[in-house]
Amino acid sequence: MTVRIGINGFGRIGRLALRALHDRPDLG
Repeated sequence: MTVRIGINGFGRIGRLALRALHDRPDLG
């Protein structure tokens, strides 16, 4: 895993993923 990709990806995809996880805890 690359830290750079993790941080950059987390900026956009991370937000959507976090919202999805909050709305659907089953995904986590």
